[in-house]
Amino acid sequence: MSTSPKFSRRTALMGAAALPLAAATATTARAAAPMLGVAQSNFRRVKVGKFEVTTLLAGTRAVENPHGIFGLNVDDETFNTVSADAGLSTDAAQFFFTPTLVNNGSELVLFDTGLSGAGTVAAIEAAGYTADQVDKVVITHMHGDHIGGLSTDGTPTFANAAYMTGATEFDAWAKADNENFEGKVRPLAEQMTMLDDGGAAASGITAMAAFGHTPGHMTYMVEDGGTQLVIGADFANHYVWSLAHPDWEVRFDMDKPAAAATRKRLLDMMAADKTAFIGYHMPWPGIGYVEKNGEGGYRYVAHSYQLML
Repeated sequence: MSTSPKFSRRTALMGAAALPLAAATATTARAAAPMLGVAQSNFRRVKVGKFEVTTLLAGTRAVENPHGIFGLNVDDETFNTVSADAGLSTDAAQFFFTPTLVNNGSELVLFDTGLSGAGTVAAIEAAGYTADQVDKVVITHMHGDHIGGLSTDGTPTFANAAYMTGATEFDAWAKADNENFEGKVRPLAEQMTMLDDGGAAASGITAMAAFGHTPGHMTYMVEDGGTQLVIGADFANHYVWSLAHPDWEVRFDMDKPAAAATRKRLLDMMAADKTAFIGYHMPWPGIGYVEKNGEGGYRYVAHSYQLML
């Protein structure tokens, strides 16, 4: 005849007391989870009507001494105060490089190509496409971080694509002695269609002159089903130092007064119409809205889900 084990309250309490020790021992035996560093997805897709618009993170890096780039016409105290009020470091700024894909249902159109083909192609592939599927490459302007990915060692990155750019922009750089232009753009010149203000890059995509940052800098309006989005390229390069203070001079603006006038014109339009825009150097994923903020200033409002529904 078997006898059932007897449990007392004391036995139960002793067993419970042993559990934390066992758990601690098990925890100690496991390796700590590794530190993985800062990271983010390298694509974000939204809708404009029936169009699909995908921003591509082709690269990002920290740049020291942002006052050497933004606010060249204001003193250190002003720059530092504005930065502190916005919670921004004055030691360095994080730059993002954001080409954009627009799929209008009949063509896959890429706007700008990043510093190199590798970063842009990696983001394109992560987004579910291949470089060979790109039907058109549109160059907003010809700074190196926008044309660098056109080719690698003379081999075009987008083998099946046609090319488009602003006529004024192409003519200005064609007259300059610029290594990037000669190596990346000149070999594709015979395959390029030149656009003027109001020209059609593709169905639902219209060129808009935004001169100043470069001689023929272009932005593009994407529109379908009553929804609009501006591919803004470099008309504004920082969400605070360019939007809150559009008169602040930027080192990379080739014609600073013209660039400031363009900034204000486009910001006014987008604030009034509540139009989203993609900024090539805006905080990733690069999509936001504009609100007026005080006399002559604007506020950047990051996109949440407005273009997902």
